[in-house]
Amino acid sequence: MASTDTRPDTTQARVSADGGDLAGLEAGLDALDSTVISRQPLARTVVAKALPPLTAIVVVLAVWQLAYVLEVQPHHMLPSPLEVWGVLAERWYEGTILDTIWQSVSRGALGFAASLVIGTPLGLIVARVRLVRAAIGPILSGLQSLPSVAWVPAAIIWFGLTDATIYAVVLLGAVPSIANGLVAGVDQIPPLHLRAARVIGATGLHGVRHVLLPAALPGYLAGLKQGWAFSWRSLMAAEIIAKSPDLGAGLGQLLETGRVFSDMSTVLAAILLILVVGIGIELLVFAPIERRVLRSRGLLVSTR
Repeated sequence: MASTDTRPDTTQARVSADGGDLAGLEAGLDALDSTVISRQPLARTVVAKALPPLTAIVVVLAVWQLAYVLEVQPHHMLPSPLEVWGVLAERWYEGTILDTIWQSVSRGALGFAASLVIGTPLGLIVARVRLVRAAIGPILSGLQSLPSVAWVPAAIIWFGLTDATIYAVVLLGAVPSIANGLVAGVDQIPPLHLRAARVIGATGLHGVRHVLLPAALPGYLAGLKQGWAFSWRSLMAAEIIAKSPDLGAGLGQLLETGRVFSDMSTVLAAILLILVVGIGIELLVFAPIERRVLRSRGLLVSTR
């Protein structure tokens, strides 16, 4: 006899309801993961990025000019922005300003590259070998906190007034920061990732290249940025103290020349050039790399 039961199939209804809830949950997670920001017009993007720093520059120049007008310091001790600009323009027309900048930038880049070659393997060894970390880890931290200018007299005694003195000071200033940054990055790697790498055979140099360095990249990049800052400051300290015709004329020598002749316009011009180079390296080199690393790890939402 055929069944006349007309009750709804509760099991099928429950499955349908559960399936609907699961689909809704997946849709919500997808919406969170696929946040899309509409691309802004180029002009608006440029204005949004350029306006804040330009505003800050205008405010600084206005305060500087106001201090000059009010004679907070005598004019020979605090020249106006136009007088400093005149010094920069004069050196530009003489054709010496680019050579001065290049002298320091090339030294800084070469010293930083050498620091990178030395600091990276040193950081890996300290991070992975407990005995080495216990032995020289505190020394690296101490060297990082030591002012770079303290090395200049010793380097002059060791190497004389030569380029070796400048590069030695740069290395001693930058290597500890790069090594400590890499150690911090390795320490932040989840142990599960390292065990998984050993299981699949990623050991030795292969594991360093494909697992350890990529996983430690954020901390390593922070160490590189700090290492460049230390190398640039170390270079300026060495150029100011170690003066010789054989060393050429870098930004540090320009700053010291202004001090010797009590030419405050030249001193401020040199300070501005040093500041501009430091900011330029940060914006043109490290900031794009940092954005790319953060974006690849899902920590920076890209516009569409």
